[in-house]
This record gives sequence, C-alpha cells and structure tokens, in this order.
Amino acid sequence: MEQTLDVRGLACPLPFVKARAALALASPPEVLVVLATDPEAPIDLGAWAAAEGHSFSERRLEGWTEFSLVKR
Repeated sequence: MEQTLDVRGLACPLPFVKARAALALASPPEVLVVLATDPEAPIDLGAWAAAEGHSFSERRLEGWTEFSLVKR
C-alpha cells in the first residue's frame, strides 16, 4: 500500500514531524511518498530513515522533491 503526504510549503521541522507521524501509523512494508519543498527535508528524512532502518530514496523535481520511505 502507498500513502502520499504533501508537505510542500512547510518549513523544517514540519515535513519530518508529519512524515514520522504518518509512517508510525503504517504497517510494514507500506510506502510513504513525501512531497516537500523544504531544503532541510532530504537531510532530516534521510538521517531518520537510516537510523530507523527504513528504505529511503529521493527524486528531485522542479521546485520540490519526492521522497519514498518504505517502513521496515
């Protein structure tokens, strides 16, 4: 199952906080797609995913970034 979280326009730490809360409600191996414009989001989401063991990828698009997190 896949869920999309659109946090474009929100500043740090809100994209991370909202992504963490959404993934906490998910069941493994659910995918959370996060759409963000915050320049800190790749750092925050990537470090958190690595620390928690979630799969993480990012795709930069024009004006925003799409992150894919797979809950472990």
